[in-house]
This record gives sequence, C-alpha cells and structure tokens, in this order.
Amino acid sequence: MHDLNDMRYFAEVVDHGGFASAARALDLPTSRLSRRIARLETDLGVRLLHRSTRKLSLTAAGEQYYRHCTAVRDQADQAHAELDRILAEPRGPLRVSCPVTLAQTTIGPLIPGYLARHPKVRLDMQVSNRVVDLVEEGVDVALRVRATLDDSGSAIIKQLGLSHGLLVASPDLLRRHGRPAQPADLDRFDAVGLSAPGGKVRLRLFGPQNARHEATCRPACVVDDLMTLRFAILGGIGIGMLPDYMCHEDIERGRLERILPAWSLASGIVHAAYLSRRGMLPALRSFLDYLGETLVQNPSGDLVGVTPLHDANAMAGAAPAKPRAATPSPRPARPDRASGRGGK
Repeated sequence: MHDLNDMRYFAEVVDHGGFASAARALDLPTSRLSRRIARLETDLGVRLLHRSTRKLSLTAAGEQYYRHCTAVRDQADQAHAELDRILAEPRGPLRVSCPVTLAQTTIGPLIPGYLARHPKVRLDMQVSNRVVDLVEEGVDVALRVRATLDDSGSAIIKQLGLSHGLLVASPDLLRRHGRPAQPADLDRFDAVGLSAPGGKVRLRLFGPQNARHEATCRPACVVDDLMTLRFAILGGIGIGMLPDYMCHEDIERGRLERILPAWSLASGIVHAAYLSRRGMLPALRSFLDYLGETLVQNPSGDLVGVTPLHDANAMAGAAPAKPRAATPSPRPARPDRASGRGGK
C-alpha cells in the first residue's frame, strides 16, 4: 500500500516548481522530501520527474499521476475542512433519551431555547421510561433519574441534580380533613399512588436523624403515570408523593401544600449518561452545557425548576434572567430506591 502522503508531496513539488520551495511549504528538510519522491518512483516502477540542475519537468506518466495526486489532495483538504467546521459549531443530529415526566416538566420547556441558540442542531428526543442502550440504539445521551449512579458500564456520567419525593396535598383536601402533624396521622388519609400492593398505598418516609416511617393509606386512586397522579392530587382526591422538580411550582403558587416538610420520600439522582468525552461532538457538548446553565438547583442540590432561557428575550440573544431563590429541602436518609416511576 502506497503512502498517501507521498501523493501530496509529489503534487506540492510540481506546484512549487522544485524541491526546495516545496520543502519550505511543507516544513520538511529538502533532502527528506527528495528521498520520499525517489522512493515513490521506485515503488511505482516509473519515473515521474525529469531532473536537471536548472529545473524539473514532468514525464508523461508524471503528468497523469499528478492529476490524480491533486484530486486526492484536494479531496483530503476538503474533508479536513468539513470536519473542522463540524467540530467548531454545534450542528447535525443529536439523539436524546429522557424519562416521560422529566421531559414533560423540566427538559421539554428547555428545548426551544436550546434550538434557538443552536439552530443547526437537529434534536431527536426519545421520551420513554425504558432503559435505552446507547450503543445499540445510537443514542448520544440518556437522561436518567436513579437512586444510585450506575458506574459499572462504559458510559460517562454527568450529575445534573437531585430529586426528592415530596408528600403533598391540595389545600382543599387539607381544609376538609385537617393537616397531619406526624407520620402516624397519614394512615387516616386517602392516598393517590403509583401502586397499591396488598390494597394499600405505602409511603416510605425519611426524617430527621435517620428516622424512618412507612405509612399505609387507603388507595383513592392508583395510576402508573406521574403526570396523571399530579392531576389527581391537585383535584383533592388524596395525598400523594411527587418529585420536587415536578411539584415545586405548584407549591410556590399555592396549588399544593407540602405535608410533613421535615420528612421526604425516596430520592433520585438526575444525571446524563453518554459514551465518551474523547471526540465529543459539539452538539452533545453544547446540550450538556445548556442543561448545566438552565437547570436550577437549590442549595441542597435538588432540581427545583429551570432558568427561563427559552423565552423571547433569550431567543433574541438577551442575557438570561436570574433564577429565583429556592427554599432548601431537608435531606432524607439514604433511600433504597428512586422516587416514583419515570426515572430510567
């Protein structure tokens, strides 16, 4: 197999009219360049150049070979220029996997702002609660919510924040039934849950000084979707658990009230998983950077919302608004599982 660099060297020698000027352009010693061309002629079994003390000229075979060499060189230069352009600016397809609830409440509102900043990126978001295979399915980055970070595979993990399950109820329900003062009071309430094993909605609570309590409530409604669960809690059907990133605004606006604020339910780590830092395309890097800019964490590291970079001012290139300060959520003891469904 011939060294393709020799084809470039030969084309440069012809273009510059000699070895000395070509060597300067290539930043090579003249003697080395001369040896490379001589070896090329030996490998090809044909003379390419007529050499004299005054000038170089092409042989008939050299003229034909020169045309092919310039074509190869120009195509290689074009390929490198195209690659440099790709690596310099976020562009092209970006495949993202995201759990349903995280997409609906947190990531979805960020998409317009990201694409306004990087209009040449073609975002393909797969919204699903199943665990995707990054390699087999060609996914660039998977957003996940899990109780622990899985570092057993080859994926690189970037933590984006924490998510704690909060016990909440509608103000109307609390007016009708009163407010529980301690975890044991929860047993007299109807609850809305993702499941009801044994005919009970079970709420595993983590409190101060590593205290734990499991409440068993009557199931007013069982639904395996967090967004539908939220609607049921908002409607006053029963108490229930929601991730903090999902119900923070409802609490802030008075649509929901937190019950037993010193206690939390199971927590999860919101993170991004991707295959490698080496050779990371700008589209992926820009997406991860954008999430880092826009996902709002309180002092405890909990995700509590997004910075509104997706509004008209952000799209016009204005500076993003500063996020509102959030009240820290108390940290629970280390949980046994992630909060709710939709955290894959």
